[in-house]
Amino acid sequence: MQKVIFLGDAYAKRSLKSVGSVLGGMLIVAMLVCSLHSAFAAEGGGSAYLGGNEDFMLGALPGPGFYPIIYTFHYTADELMDGNGNEKPLDFDLNVTGAAFRFLYVSDMKLFGADVAWHVIIPVLSSQVDIVEAGVDDSTSGLGDIEVSALTLGWHPNKNLHVVGSLDVWLPVGEYDADDAASLGRNYWTVAPILAVTYLFDTGFELSAKLQYLVNFENSDTDYNTGNEFICDYLVGQHVGNWMFGINGMLYLQATDDELSGDNVSNSKGQAISIGPAIQYNYKNMFFNLKAQFDTNVENRPRGEKYWFKFMYAF
Repeated sequence: MQKVIFLGDAYAKRSLKSVGSVLGGMLIVAMLVCSLHSAFAAEGGGSAYLGGNEDFMLGALPGPGFYPIIYTFHYTADELMDGNGNEKPLDFDLNVTGAAFRFLYVSDMKLFGADVAWHVIIPVLSSQVDIVEAGVDDSTSGLGDIEVSALTLGWHPNKNLHVVGSLDVWLPVGEYDADDAASLGRNYWTVAPILAVTYLFDTGFELSAKLQYLVNFENSDTDYNTGNEFICDYLVGQHVGNWMFGINGMLYLQATDDELSGDNVSNSKGQAISIGPAIQYNYKNMFFNLKAQFDTNVENRPRGEKYWFKFMYAF
């Protein structure tokens, strides 16, 4: 990875020659916002997927090899929005800091014309939640829910277009307490089919999107079933030498109502859009990535901002 290589070259040399493509095939980082255990926009207003995790070349799976990636982030919010997009009259403060360790293995096998890969994501988190009116002042640190891919496939139809498909599962192994608003685990299984697409023009202009549909199962401790969720990470950017510059973020839409003991929870669907700058520098067989994302158009969720640093080293 001596330089950034546009995808026409990257496909031919992609066994570590295109730093930007390394992150793409991974798809999804499982990091958790929090569990507030109140009935708004998914249980506690959180999700198994933080949103906006992926960015440059997210639809391009790298060549055969082993790719450890470290995602670090800080999410902070001091506004809790209702179903009409208005701030709730609460003295609310949420802070989540985490590091997710992702291990991607791309094999030399082919299936349906695609490269075959698997990955596992292990998050370590620290969460603090304060709601003065409710007397909540909780903090927790430890292991979050682990995400694994049952199967990841990467196609390269031509030199500009790249596609990744995956089926990911979140394992409810994170630290959880139904009475702790800062719990790190969701205490339910989540399964998500994923499709990620990148188109890189010959000029270095990039359009990328990762679409996933999260199917959530019931929390056995609370009899609460978070509704299914659609999340799209997006990136519009430009490659300039070893540098990549872009605008990135996520679109979140809750597709179905939450349920409590089998009954629909009214006004429980959430939505949000985030947007912000992203920059990446590629050096030999590694990259360094910084980005920020700011929430807007939020309903039934916290409204805040996220700051990311990612590092990848390719073997």
